[in-house]
Amino acid sequence: MAYDDSNVFARILRGELPCIKVFEDDHTLAFLDIMPQSDGHTLVLPKEPAVTLLDLSPEGATACILTTRRVAAAVQRAVGAPGLLISQFNGEAAGQTVPHVHFHIIPRFPGLKLKAHGRERGDPDRLDQIAARITGELASAR
Repeated sequence: MAYDDSNVFARILRGELPCIKVFEDDHTLAFLDIMPQSDGHTLVLPKEPAVTLLDLSPEGATACILTTRRVAAAVQRAVGAPGLLISQFNGEAAGQTVPHVHFHIIPRFPGLKLKAHGRERGDPDRLDQIAARITGELASAR
């Protein structure tokens, strides 16, 4: 499948659509999912155009994993989650809904079920509060 540069993540990367950014470097961007499955649900994506992990360059994959690791630690501290689900889907048959490779960081709490994926928008004020806590954790970990 060819990369479609009109997908929502490509548009976010170009600044055409807003996001609640928690981290950015030369190779990656991390922001809160606006339809979170759990408080702190964060997405990490490469700036390199690639549909799946298999389309991503080795350098892009390395950058994504390093950013995912760094941001996941901050998310976990920010929301006090005892566990994290980190997932990455490749292709529609695997559940990928946006054709730009990305990683989900989803905090997990005992006894709390995840919300359905992509079904319910999060409260904007709550998302902003969580983002501030995550960016604070990232800043203090430098």
